[in-house]
Amino acid sequence: MPRPRTTSDEAILHAAGRAIAEHGPGGLTLAAVAREAGLSAPTLVQRFGSKRGLLLAVAERAAHDVGELFDRVRGEHPSPLAALHAALGELAGVVESPRQLANSLGFLQLDLTDPDFRAHAAAHADRMLAEITASLTEAVGAGELTGDPARMARSVQIAYNGILIVWALHGNGPLTDTLRAEIDHLLTDRSPA
Repeated sequence: MPRPRTTSDEAILHAAGRAIAEHGPGGLTLAAVAREAGLSAPTLVQRFGSKRGLLLAVAERAAHDVGELFDRVRGEHPSPLAALHAALGELAGVVESPRQLANSLGFLQLDLTDPDFRAHAAAHADRMLAEITASLTEAVGAGELTGDPARMARSVQIAYNGILIVWALHGNGPLTDTLRAEIDHLLTDRSPA
């Protein structure tokens, strides 16, 4: 009879995300993830098969996590615009330094060069765009903004990704503060008079 799992796959994938931010996917080892998760490397091999299997599981889980995050913050904030800022802030809040962003962007290299990773990255981008669109649709419905939510959502998604890079190069202060200010600036022309 197999031993019961004491650590969920979800907890392991979150630990892997933290280890990726620290080491990048190229420098990541199963031992580093195991330390972060409080497990042994053989346990990770048993569950995910290999480092690639673990990284693919992290990539696959990302789209689901975005949906859960947006659902949760919508329940916590009566203002759709405040919920959008909270969700984007939490997504960016895991990046505390330019080095961590560089390590996370190393994952983007996998996304762009490996079809298996690319499929998961596309699903994540699609889910994020859908969630931003839903938030902005609610904000228009609540009278917080005017305009076409789908067009605004695409601009917000592009701005979010660009802000990460610009902050890493020139940013002063927390990324979440920069993100909020720039998204507010982007949407200012869409606020009702």
